[in-house]
Amino acid sequence: MNKLWSHYRYLVLRRIVQVGILVLFFGANAYGWKILTGNLSTSLFLGVIPMSDPYALLQMLAAGAVVATDLLIGAAVATAFYFVIGGRAFCSWVCPVNMITDAANGLRRAFDIDRAQLQKQPIGRNMRYWVLGLSLIVSAVAGIAAFEFISPISMLHRGIVFGMGFGWTAIAMIFLFDLFVLKNGWCGHVCPLGGFYSLLGKFSLIRVHHIEENCTLCMKCKTVCPEKQVLHMIGKESLPVLSGECTNCARCIEVCDDDALRFSIREMIKNKKTGE
Repeated sequence: MNKLWSHYRYLVLRRIVQVGILVLFFGANAYGWKILTGNLSTSLFLGVIPMSDPYALLQMLAAGAVVATDLLIGAAVATAFYFVIGGRAFCSWVCPVNMITDAANGLRRAFDIDRAQLQKQPIGRNMRYWVLGLSLIVSAVAGIAAFEFISPISMLHRGIVFGMGFGWTAIAMIFLFDLFVLKNGWCGHVCPLGGFYSLLGKFSLIRVHHIEENCTLCMKCKTVCPEKQVLHMIGKESLPVLSGECTNCARCIEVCDDDALRFSIREMIKNKKTGE
């Protein structure tokens, strides 16, 4: 039981956080709870602290909208939060679509679909940055927050809180895309919100750190990692994962039986290496 918990502890905690956030939003709408009101784009915590999606704010500014002060404060709060813990922690700890894509990837491993798809990947991981830039251009030209208008993240969130409509179709498409077309296709290759938080995550303080002397090259970490390119140091040298594309999901830490991966704080590692 202890080993089972050790291998899934962060996954369980992530699901508790993701579902808990949805429950709080649902409760605010259905029962008038004041803990967390609004939605993933803009919300109010405990009726006092505003929180806003900084990427949504960028789209609104590109569209020429005049934004309220509380929206600017909320975006600053969210940016500061993810700046510390890692930008793409949003993707693995908050975003409800992560539960859909994780399910698809679990089935890929169970049915060995990855081995059957040895051909060249149809799109690269940089596609999300192109979609990010295009969304801002379209927002400026069309005068609307382009991605927010079609975002499956917003569709799923609104559907769970207010009732599913067309959202089912969008979620089914992402699930099938990730299952049969491209591993981690939506989150790892297409989603511009993930691309935005990847850029923010380059500067974050909390990192996964690799301890080379403990590593036995079992490669379990790369098997479960949704962004395995960030683990380029495995078996080579002791380094923190500095890529902003790391989601801080901690699956690599959980599956490592050698204690070769753990969370660390960037500056502590830096100071230790320099002897300061």
